[in-house]
Formats: sequence, C-alpha cells, structure tokens
Amino acid sequence: MFELFTHRIVETGRLPLFSFFTAFIVMFVVTRVNVRLIRAEMRWWFKNVKAGDLHIHHVVFGVVLMLVGGVASMAIPDEYGGFDVAAAIIFGMGSALVLDEFALILHLSDVYWTEKGRASVDAVFVAIAVTGLLLLGIRPLGFEGIQPDPEGGISHTGLIVIYFVTLAANLALAVVTLLKGKIWTGLLGLFVPLILIIGAIRLARPGSPWARWRYVPGSRKARRAQWHEERFRRPLIRGKIWVQEFIAGRHDLDLRSLRKGVTEARGARSQPGDQVRQPHDGT
Repeated sequence: MFELFTHRIVETGRLPLFSFFTAFIVMFVVTRVNVRLIRAEMRWWFKNVKAGDLHIHHVVFGVVLMLVGGVASMAIPDEYGGFDVAAAIIFGMGSALVLDEFALILHLSDVYWTEKGRASVDAVFVAIAVTGLLLLGIRPLGFEGIQPDPEGGISHTGLIVIYFVTLAANLALAVVTLLKGKIWTGLLGLFVPLILIIGAIRLARPGSPWARWRYVPGSRKARRAQWHEERFRRPLIRGKIWVQEFIAGRHDLDLRSLRKGVTEARGARSQPGDQVRQPHDGT
C-alpha cells in the first residue's frame, strides 16, 4: 500500500493535492459534526463564536485560512516541499469552511439550516468529486494520450489544432448540457467527454433554460421530459437529499421557525384582557 501511494501520489507530484483533498474532507466532517452539536444545544459542547451580538460565521475563519495557505504556497521556494504540503493542508481546511457556507455567500443571507442551505452541501460534493478526479490523474478538457510522432506522422502544429478543436467541442457540449439543467453531468463531463455527449443528446430537464426555449408546452418533448423527471430524476433527488441530510443534518429551519411563530401568535391572541388595536393613521 505504501509503495502504491509513493508511486501514484508522491512520485507524480500529487502529494500537495492529496493533502488538500484529505484536509478538505476531514475539516468538512469536523465542521458538520460541530454545527450539529451546537444546533442540538449540547451543554458540554462549544457554542457559536460571537463578538457581542455579532455571530461570526466559520466562513470568516475559512477565508483567513485560504489566504494564509494560498499566499504561503506561492511564497515558499520549490525546494521546501514539506512546507508546500503544509500550505495545501491549510488551504484545504479553509476551503472546506468557506464552501460549507457557500449558500450564505450565494444568497447573502443566513440560510444555513434552510432548504437553500443545501447548495452548500452540493458545492462541497462538487469540490470533492472534481478534486478526486484530478487526484486520479484525469485532466479537464485535455487531449491526452497523443504525443508527437518521431517519424513525422503528427506534427506539433497538428497536435495544437487537434487540441483546440477538441477543447471547443467539449466546451460547446458542456454549455448545452448545463443549459439542459444537468449540472452534475456537465461538470463531470469536463473530465469524461463521453458523459458530455450523452448529456447533450438526451432530453432537457423541465424548467431548464433549454426546455423553456425549445420545448413547446404540451408538446411531445415537454411531456417526455416531465415523465422522465418524475420517473427517474425525482427518486434520485430524494436519495441525494437523504445522503445530504445524513451527512450534514436536516435543513428544516424555515418550517420549525414558522411553526414556532404560529404557536407564539396563537398564545398572544389567547391572553386574557388583550384588546385589538385599531390602525393608527397618524392624525
């Protein structure tokens, strides 16, 4: 196992990337365990970090760690390989803290435990998937495996032309796939072009930009897309949500807050001696 690690990771120069990947996953798990225990209001656990009435979100610490790790990786000379690994670990920890609150940055609102907060978990899953593919040696939008023919079969200029044609085709397929509402297919297809081809050919998801532009309401394609969504996509989404909530906790704060507000409102209305105030018109 150690020899395999040395051959596949160390000798290929992927040790900093592996360190980032490991630190990212560990920090994300630690962060989610921490916030779930805080949410459960365990007396023996930590509380939210506050400065007076200001709640300091962990994205702040993540930004600081990313800045430290990023600047350190550029400032450290190449001969100090061990420090590169340390910088990658710091950067990975900061990235996990930032992406764990990606929804807060996206919506500029504290939606951590709401349904919108699932965007943070999606961002983390995408980061893990992309980093894992890079760690396996798969390059995005690359044209690998072709080397200049020493006998003159393919010239250097020909390789450049082939590369840019392939790059343009892959980008076009990725755009079509994303416009069809297939985010995961579009992102993973950047590493595996066959996935892009399948995603671009198949029907778009209902409500996607492609479906709104190309599918007439009530048409055969629109009906097929809706059937496909209900038959295959929604069970997958339910499974994805189950995995998200198993790892990151339930995103149901909106419902809980609504029920609490309704209960408090009913209690206030039922207090004896309360009088209904008429609206004041300012006169």
